Amino acid sequence: MRRFGAWPAWVFMALFFVAPLAALLPEAFGAGGQAFARLAGNPLFGAALRNTLVLGLSAGALSALVGTCIAIELARQPASRRQWMMTLLGLPLAFSGLVIAYGFILAFGRAGFVTQLLAGLGADPAAIGSWIYSVSGLGFAYAYYLIPRVALSLYPVFANLDLRPLLAARTLGASRARAFWDTVVPEVAPSVFASACLVAAIAMGTYGTALALVGTQLNILPLMLLAQVSDGGSDFAVAAALSLVLMVLCVIVMGVGDVVTRKRERGAVGAGH
Repeated sequence: MRRFGAWPAWVFMALFFVAPLAALLPEAFGAGGQAFARLAGNPLFGAALRNTLVLGLSAGALSALVGTCIAIELARQPASRRQWMMTLLGLPLAFSGLVIAYGFILAFGRAGFVTQLLAGLGADPAAIGSWIYSVSGLGFAYAYYLIPRVALSLYPVFANLDLRPLLAARTLGASRARAFWDTVVPEVAPSVFASACLVAAIAMGTYGTALALVGTQLNILPLMLLAQVSDGGSDFAVAAALSLVLMVLCVIVMGVGDVVTRKRERGAVGAGH
């Protein structure tokens, strides 16, 4: 690393972030920024923005909750068992979004085996089969590969957690739940929140699973952008403006998580001094 320094990272950023962004800005802000006015006037834009936020926040919250529980369990396991558990957790990350979407259709679609099992228990298969094509259903599908990402990123946090404050609180008479809430939660909450923000931004920006699962039935920003740049789209200025809006939205969500983490780190450093 000393030999090469940081220039490979700067070259990567320049080629795959700065250059595309520089190409989008003149297109989006040309003609006095009329593309943003046309985008705001699109009757589908408000609903797409709302659905994207709901999708990202719901998928992020579900993934953070379940992923945190899995990370805690991973930290408790012996090394041999933890290794194969982490291998299994990594499998969903290797699947394409299209494969995941088709798997959920086979499981939860109108003729899916889970739908048929629930129908045998008296549930309405039409209601269950249509749920997977909704915003909440898509968020559930996203959680399939976002939960392992959260669990694997948070595992080192819990594996290296100092449990002496927890044991001290228990010794002083605190209940198990109160000791956990007062000692462990403040330490891990910023990392959990940052992971939730990261996967929420991923859910907001991805489109492959959504395209294969719901097609054009669901109005979200990535699919709206896809429609603008597909064969039927012709307003590339609006597509550029929509790209910037989606990028800013994801950056804000990730930035909130980064700010919370940095505040916690600065507070820890200040307490240490």
